[in-house]
Amino acid sequence: MAAGSQDGGAGVNRHLRWLLLLMQVAVDALSAALAIFVAHRLVRSIKPDAVDRLLSYLPLALFLIAAIVIISYFRKRYHSSQPTNFLDSLSKTAGTVTIAFMVALIAIVFFFPDQFNYATAPYPRSFVTTSWGFAIMLVTLGRWVFGLFVHALQKRGIGRQRVLVVGSGDIGHMLIQKLQGGNDASHEVVGYIEANGDNAMQVADTPRLGRTADIPNVIEQYHIDEVVIGLPEASHRELVRIISLCEREKVSIKVFPDVFQIMATEVSVSDLAGLPLLSVRDVALRGWKLSLKRAYDLIVATTALVMLSPFMLFIGLLIKLESPGPMFYIQERMGLDAKPFPMIKFRSMRTDAEAHGPGWTTPDDPRKTRLGAIIRKLSVDELPQLINVVRGDMSVVGPRPERPVYVEQFRQYIPRYMERHREKAGITGWAQINGLRGDTSIVERTKYDLWYIENWSLWLDFKITLLTVVRIFSDRNAY
Repeated sequence: MAAGSQDGGAGVNRHLRWLLLLMQVAVDALSAALAIFVAHRLVRSIKPDAVDRLLSYLPLALFLIAAIVIISYFRKRYHSSQPTNFLDSLSKTAGTVTIAFMVALIAIVFFFPDQFNYATAPYPRSFVTTSWGFAIMLVTLGRWVFGLFVHALQKRGIGRQRVLVVGSGDIGHMLIQKLQGGNDASHEVVGYIEANGDNAMQVADTPRLGRTADIPNVIEQYHIDEVVIGLPEASHRELVRIISLCEREKVSIKVFPDVFQIMATEVSVSDLAGLPLLSVRDVALRGWKLSLKRAYDLIVATTALVMLSPFMLFIGLLIKLESPGPMFYIQERMGLDAKPFPMIKFRSMRTDAEAHGPGWTTPDDPRKTRLGAIIRKLSVDELPQLINVVRGDMSVVGPRPERPVYVEQFRQYIPRYMERHREKAGITGWAQINGLRGDTSIVERTKYDLWYIENWSLWLDFKITLLTVVRIFSDRNAY
């Protein structure tokens, strides 16, 4: 959408976002009501005398709807225009609905105590648990489908967040490219403000709208919804001045972090002999978390090996029949605590592929065999690493391991790169499911790896594992 259509289009978009907000609330309400209805019909079909007539449960439906809407509002579920995937929506909705259900039941007991009288409207456990389960599933499904609808509108330029980038140099250029590219259609970069006297930052189809002093006028004239500031080397005084200019208007403000913030994402205040000190977070997993992650690895890896062993044997036979050489390719990689280990893969290249030394694989790499190109595209060549997981060399989810020669290079110029080795390497990872595999930025991959390590949870491992399986056939960076 062109930046020149700011007046009428921006006003329409703002009214549309309010309409979409009301539609989202309506979808939640209908989903919750439908959950009560379906649960009632199901329980009554199995045991007719277990529940009363449907109208008796109207207070439960109304309290549940009100609780879901209020809790979702305070948890900022209605604040974002960015669609989420089904798993993210499920994890967030499950907690919201569970709390809302408890609040609804407590409200019924308090305001309608006779509702729990078995002579009038019984609330058997079967009905309560079934209603709760259907509420989680239907509210999640409703939000996911509604998110797809919103995403379809945004791809057509309707209901997008109008973004102004304040930046300079490579950082400003990168922010604009990130916001304009990819599958995220929720933002529209209206233009950029040059900073620090930098007028060399030229980005295709993105107009320069002025200098930092012009920010208030630009926000008002172009109906900006969000300002993204990309000045990591700016002084704090300059940053505060720019933020104060933005705060004159009602816009959301986001700041790209400086180098120190990236290198010390988790800092706490402690004391030593009465002196206040900043302690950078130790990101390594320990204690029960380490045991829990190991248990998850063993369960997933052994189950997958048992189920996939016939298929893996078939792939191995095809490799032997297609070209001379071993079935497996064993390569030294760096793992936990930067210690090398032998990583196992199905051989996908000729045996003389590294006669001239190690090198990155390219999309049309002539070293690949015909079968190798297929199994690499589908990531089937990675399956033998399940053996590495059982052995304890690797984890199902974690930072992807690199060869020692590359690790030595990357550690020289990438901040915190070696912190990736505080955890076991993984078959898949947070960076990989976000499209950062193959010939992609190592710096960006490192950021995603560190975020995963600092925010680890069993649910996150499960989500990454499931998304990896779902995206096998759509990964364009697998080759």
